[in-house]
Amino acid sequence: MQTKDNTQVSYTDLFEKCFNYTDADQVKAMGIYPYFHPLQSAPGDEVVVDGKRCIMVGSNNYLGLVNHPKVKEAAAEAARKFGSGCTGSRFLNGTLDLHLELEERLARFMKKDAAQVFSTGFQTNLGVISTLVGKNDAVIIDRQVHACIVDGCRLSYGKLYKFAHNDMDDLERVIANVRNNNSRGGILIAVDGVFSMEGDIIDLPRLVEIAKNYNARVLVDDAHSIGVLGETGAGTAEHFGLTDQVDMTMGTFSKSFASLGGFIAADAKVIDYVKHRARALIFSASIPPSNAAAVLAALNIIESEPERRKKLWKNADRMRQEFKNLGFDTGQSATPIVPIVVGEDLDAFAFWKDLFDEGVFTNPVISPAVPPGQAMIRTSYTATHTDDQLDRVVEVVARVGKARGLLS
Repeated sequence: MQTKDNTQVSYTDLFEKCFNYTDADQVKAMGIYPYFHPLQSAPGDEVVVDGKRCIMVGSNNYLGLVNHPKVKEAAAEAARKFGSGCTGSRFLNGTLDLHLELEERLARFMKKDAAQVFSTGFQTNLGVISTLVGKNDAVIIDRQVHACIVDGCRLSYGKLYKFAHNDMDDLERVIANVRNNNSRGGILIAVDGVFSMEGDIIDLPRLVEIAKNYNARVLVDDAHSIGVLGETGAGTAEHFGLTDQVDMTMGTFSKSFASLGGFIAADAKVIDYVKHRARALIFSASIPPSNAAAVLAALNIIESEPERRKKLWKNADRMRQEFKNLGFDTGQSATPIVPIVVGEDLDAFAFWKDLFDEGVFTNPVISPAVPPGQAMIRTSYTATHTDDQLDRVVEVVARVGKARGLLS
């Protein structure tokens, strides 16, 4: 472009970054691209992907409810009665009696005063954190929290601080600095209950002790904990006997609840504030009736069939020990999420492709989801995996691991 004084000015095209992006193309050319592969079957413990039948050890279907007849029938019946969607936000015309029933049930299940349902789990953290943390406040997060917590912090007007992963000494150092720097505003500590890639559990007892000492509030993202941890499956706080000491618990419906959506459970006044101020709630369409009904059916099963959780843990503990016995690095996993740490990104992609070719579907995870040099194969297990399926997974992972030089 030429200005009035004939000076040449060059401007960057907004799409230049897109045209120059070749990372995915390079991996595709190597034949090891692992993402966006379509399923041609219902999700479950065995699936058809790209025409290949695979044992699925890469989903979050922890209790195996995604194909449960009662869950599917509840979703279908709700669609027949209420239609396919709500055509509006909860704030206006999008609230059904199903939504209110679900929120009441969730509050009782979580042993909190009230709950508020959002359209997705991502929007839940986005809406809650950006609404509660103002310009005079601070939010402190674990360095490896989920992206929705990070983005919720970015949308807030508060100051963001991070502490080393699951390191409570570092948390205390950070929060002391925040208070010592004359911060008179509120402080929120936001963490994952179970970290979604590594499968380890937050040191919640120490965290709530620190929070209490510095007059901070606590938000636990229990997306991968509800249905999994605790005597009744109510998550990390119940697991540690700290339900009354965690201010807010967030959950999703896309894991143990076999549906779509998210929720926050907390004091009734906190929920009332959030539901009237959270832009992610007010300006989003509410979850369809089929999704709400599916969650209610799943919740009934979670409460009435505790043996599912016991079977889940039996499968998870077995696979974690099997991989350790083989010599794999499973990190600090203590849950049904069992990673195999590989190291470099391309090595993880190649490992994934070999497993896929052998009929085992896993998830390769690279930076920024994990620290650089810590690429991994993320495996996860359900209450409905059979011993024969798990035997096959162990056999394939061992053979591929040896062929890839990851085992001696």
